[in-house]
Amino acid sequence: MEAIRRTAAFKPDAWLTYHTYYKSPDVVGPWVSRLLNLPYILFQPMYATRWKKTRRTRTGFYLNRLALGASAHAFTNNSDDLEALTRVVPSNRVTYLPPGILPEEFERDPGAGAAVRLALGVSRDVPLIMTAARFRPGVKFESLAYLFRSLALLAEDGRPFTLMVVGDGPMEAELRRAAERLLPGRTVFTGGIARKRMASYYSAADLFIFPGIGESLGMVFLEAQSCGLPVVALNAAGVPQVVQTGRTGILVEEDDGRAMALAAGRLLDHPEERETLGSGGRIFVREERNIRTSHRRLAQMLEQIVRNRPSKASTGLSARIFSRRRGSGWL
Repeated sequence: MEAIRRTAAFKPDAWLTYHTYYKSPDVVGPWVSRLLNLPYILFQPMYATRWKKTRRTRTGFYLNRLALGASAHAFTNNSDDLEALTRVVPSNRVTYLPPGILPEEFERDPGAGAAVRLALGVSRDVPLIMTAARFRPGVKFESLAYLFRSLALLAEDGRPFTLMVVGDGPMEAELRRAAERLLPGRTVFTGGIARKRMASYYSAADLFIFPGIGESLGMVFLEAQSCGLPVVALNAAGVPQVVQTGRTGILVEEDDGRAMALAAGRLLDHPEERETLGSGGRIFVREERNIRTSHRRLAQMLEQIVRNRPSKASTGLSARIFSRRRGSGWL
């Protein structure tokens, strides 16, 4: 009842829920929206039938399915979720909005990059490979360990390079030991870097490599490309949504790391190809993965949904949306 009272007092034109899924199904939005005759809209919902198979996850699965079925429209920025969502939500009520960033926040700055190299003690003549991730257990750790093994194969050929590892987290000590064992004298750890300073570190590098094991999308790939870095990653999970092989980087199949080492060696040996892919990455992010484009389309569609609801006139651009975000309380 409190949810109804507060929503009615706010007098929104729609209800928007972010990221309902089996672990955190939206159990408030569907019934409050129905009682107050509000369009019920979802952003980044997820749905997978495997969660109905176990007792521990079954309740959440069905509650999430009820939320999906009640929605007037669902938006997702992961194309891998589209097929599953359309099992519950009619396809004409599901929209894919590509993931994106603000390109102007990640522009290449040679001067800033040179300063980073100087601070790290990396000569401008030494090829610098960059990777970035949170050092936590699971797929992040697995990706970094895979990268170290791959670059160890590249080091066996005697190629000069330094790997710059950006990030921090609970697995840092173990990762440092692995780097020292596999890439002795070839790695520098920067520690955690604030997002607003990341462009300087991308600008210091010649190449960005992160395998992306289990990555749903991976915003670091877009950030790197926006700064003109060619990317090498695995052709798996959501990576192909943010890296276009042959245009902005090279995607390889998972093996013992040899394919990734060969791709890295190829780009280190051919600066003109790095330049071509780097330029392609900047254009790709600016024109096709610019978050402003997705925001504009989302705003237009929300306005249309509000305008078309049956019993209340549209309020146009001034339409207010009542949003329930997981973990953030009432807004």
